[in-house]
Amino acid sequence: MRATVIALTLLLALPASLTSRADNLTLLYSGNLDGELEPCGCTLDTDFGGIQRRATFVDQQREQNPQLVLISSGGLFSPEMGSDQIKHRFILTGLAQLNYDAVGLQWTDLTHGPEFLKQVALPFSAANWIGSEFPRSRLIERNGHKIRYLQWLDPATSPYASMPALSPITPDSATLAAELQKAEAAGELTMVATTLDLEQARAQLPLNQIDLLIIGSAYELFSEPVALGNGPLVLQPGSRGQRMGKLTLDIADGRITGWNHLITELPDSVPSAARLDAWYQAYNDALREDYEQRVAQRQQLDSGDSPYLGADQCQSCHSDQFRLWQTTDHARAFEDLEIVGKAFDSHCVGCHVVGFNQPGGYLDITLTDHLAGVQCENCHGGGREHAESAGQVATLNKEAAMETLCMQCHVKEHSPQFNVETYWPRIAHPLSR
Repeated sequence: MRATVIALTLLLALPASLTSRADNLTLLYSGNLDGELEPCGCTLDTDFGGIQRRATFVDQQREQNPQLVLISSGGLFSPEMGSDQIKHRFILTGLAQLNYDAVGLQWTDLTHGPEFLKQVALPFSAANWIGSEFPRSRLIERNGHKIRYLQWLDPATSPYASMPALSPITPDSATLAAELQKAEAAGELTMVATTLDLEQARAQLPLNQIDLLIIGSAYELFSEPVALGNGPLVLQPGSRGQRMGKLTLDIADGRITGWNHLITELPDSVPSAARLDAWYQAYNDALREDYEQRVAQRQQLDSGDSPYLGADQCQSCHSDQFRLWQTTDHARAFEDLEIVGKAFDSHCVGCHVVGFNQPGGYLDITLTDHLAGVQCENCHGGGREHAESAGQVATLNKEAAMETLCMQCHVKEHSPQFNVETYWPRIAHPLSR
């Protein structure tokens, strides 16, 4: 059932009376979450998204239009946090409270295996899945319309590419085509999501059988829909859960005849949904318990003198630099974590203290309070040998490039506007002897 599109209008304000018409179908959709359970909060540039804000937005939209469809193309977990079962488990339980109609399955979502996902009742699907763990599609019925959602797991990026005998999917797109044919015969609107880009999708997928196609997520920002001549309406969501897309389709005789599209940001002006407060508290409690266990383990493992002294020791020889440091945001970095209740979150602490996860480094505010905050040794390296030699032994990072040291924490995700030339004056201090 090919989509024929005759108009594109940016949606500025859509009254509830229009969204509830029988010839109208509204979809809220999002792309990769990439492990972003909550907004980072490090800077205003990154203070978008979070599951609680998403819940507020979805609840508001459902209040206006109870018939809307809620879709995620998957990518819930972060590949960089593959072992982080606590965060991943709470992502699942948090999203489950939003009542999704369909959630696509991506390879990163299978980091802990299918059984991990099945702990929570989220409507995952994958059209080329071989086993019985996940259905090949999801049927959604709204306003008298039927929409068939299918997800294509890319065989080329499969972790089983070198072990085809163990692969849980079939690489043959004929399985997808067969599902689409059945949907078309049943008079259903077809929606396919994938991590492929548009050119890859053209080459690999039967686009003439697809009405709506969600391609791989762009970095953070959504794109406007694009209608292919004899093919689908193509959507490209953004990543990291910072925004939501709202697509209102005009449908006549089972065909898409027009659409309105709105991209909504989720900044801090969107309140966190109170109905998820207990969930978020449980998440922080789980992080705290895990963190305290790690502290106990490190206490047992660490022995000998720490290479880190703390800024108070540095000031005995570098008093001018110490006074300048005290006026910077670096000096208050740990207090910033305490204010937002994240002083025990291992995802955040590392860039707000000295030597986290390093022998002799920061363990806990009650045990190593002298290493809290971004201090001299974050950049210069452990200073014990330098101090004990009365400065004859150079600091460990003396030859390291400034930008390399800064980029340990000022990464794109948390500090997108970072530039050494503009940031350095904020913490500038004379060269130390």
